[in-house]
Amino acid sequence: MLTAVDNFLNRTTMYRLLVYYLGGLLGVAFTGSLFGNPGFRAGALLVSTTILLIACWVINRVFAFVCNVPINHESSIITALILALLITPGLGRYDILFLLAASGLAMASKYVLTIKDVHIFNPAALAIVITALGPRQSASWWIGTATLLPFVVAGGVLVVRKIRREAMVISFLAATFLATAVFTWFGHGDVTMAVKQAALTSPVFFLGFVMLTEPLTSPGTKGKQIWFGIVVGLLVPPQVHIGSFYTSPELALVMGNIFAYIIDARVRLFPVLTEKVRIAANSVDFVFTADRRLAYQPGQYMEWTLPHDHIDGRGNRRYFTLASSPTEPTLRLGVKFYDPSSSYKKAMLEMTDKTAVVAAQIAGDFVLPKNQKRKLAFIAGGIGVTPFRSMVKYMVDKCQQRDVIVLYAANNARDIAYQDVFEQARKQLGVATTYVLAKPDPAQPLGEYQRAGYVNRDTIRAAMSDYRDRIFYLSGSHQMVVAVQEELGKLGIPKRQIKVDYFPGYV
Repeated sequence: MLTAVDNFLNRTTMYRLLVYYLGGLLGVAFTGSLFGNPGFRAGALLVSTTILLIACWVINRVFAFVCNVPINHESSIITALILALLITPGLGRYDILFLLAASGLAMASKYVLTIKDVHIFNPAALAIVITALGPRQSASWWIGTATLLPFVVAGGVLVVRKIRREAMVISFLAATFLATAVFTWFGHGDVTMAVKQAALTSPVFFLGFVMLTEPLTSPGTKGKQIWFGIVVGLLVPPQVHIGSFYTSPELALVMGNIFAYIIDARVRLFPVLTEKVRIAANSVDFVFTADRRLAYQPGQYMEWTLPHDHIDGRGNRRYFTLASSPTEPTLRLGVKFYDPSSSYKKAMLEMTDKTAVVAAQIAGDFVLPKNQKRKLAFIAGGIGVTPFRSMVKYMVDKCQQRDVIVLYAANNARDIAYQDVFEQARKQLGVATTYVLAKPDPAQPLGEYQRAGYVNRDTIRAAMSDYRDRIFYLSGSHQMVVAVQEELGKLGIPKRQIKVDYFPGYV
């Protein structure tokens, strides 16, 4: 069952998954409203959702045109669906005006309330905060009901599993329920009842699964994500106040967004393509220059938006690990191409220096340990070698001596990328790289550092007698990573010594 779920998630982009999830919640609510639950007419829900979708789509296009930036339609759809789940449906004149105001404020926040082209606030949350200042209406967060809770949690778990932000959501929920219990206890209330109400009849789960986890307004590394979750969680309970000023779920998130930006300032670049280099049989390096130098750690990734025509179901955004080192003046992406390719990858091959590309959100914990004396083992599969190219190049440029052994799995010698970097590291730093070829050319003898087969227990033992003392870094296809993890487990390597390259895989 879990394997089937993971296979579905691996084939679905994060943004498309969110559209399915939010649309499913609205479908459940629509069905319930036909029978008098959750308390509004089905027609009103249908009309209000349609108004929000159209308004967000149009306003987003207008701002993108005026600001001359690439557009992303999925972003406006997701924001519209979130607003539809927060604002009580209504067909009155003020109801419609409220929907239009919320749509305009949400879309405008992404283009106007920015620092160095980076939007700071969750669009839906900020729109709700500002509209609450009006005289007539505010969001009700009607999604927070016991009836809809099972559907919120079921879909939310899939979202969190997809983006691997479990620690952030768990810290948020723990902080929320703990703060609720503490405030209730100090107020001499019924702690059990208060926590129960917070879980069953409040929007806390929807806030945590959907809005808290938005990649562009939350930190990019695990430790900071945990602190972000705690801060927002502590501000959510209705008892939290400063004087007569009380917080709300949307205000808690907006304040948390400010905290997130302070501890983890984000970037948004408009890089220019300068070169395409064939690095392996089906792999290409895309080399970009940026308008300013980018600070990041070797092994981290970024979100890349590439507008193009005839966008397929996988969208126009991808997360790519930076193959370049922070010591290099350019940004480098190593990309493998398959047949048939997605519309995104086809557009990549057609890119020129005139193509409008946006790179944003540096993130990821798949980085070198601070302790340079730790023994490391890098195991790469195919184009999963990109973070290791970044790390090894950084070590070479910094003359940083580390005890590193590399096992690089590829189909054959033609599929090996960045061999020049690894061989340079061998000569200058003693980094031992073994190229493990699954289907070597029988007409071509194996090279000095090549061996036939797969990365398994025998390969690992042969490459490093001290494997029990090493931290293993794994990067490659999902199947390859799972297989190597199983082999390491059979060798007695504890999970704490295994790091897996994972970015939100918005395929």
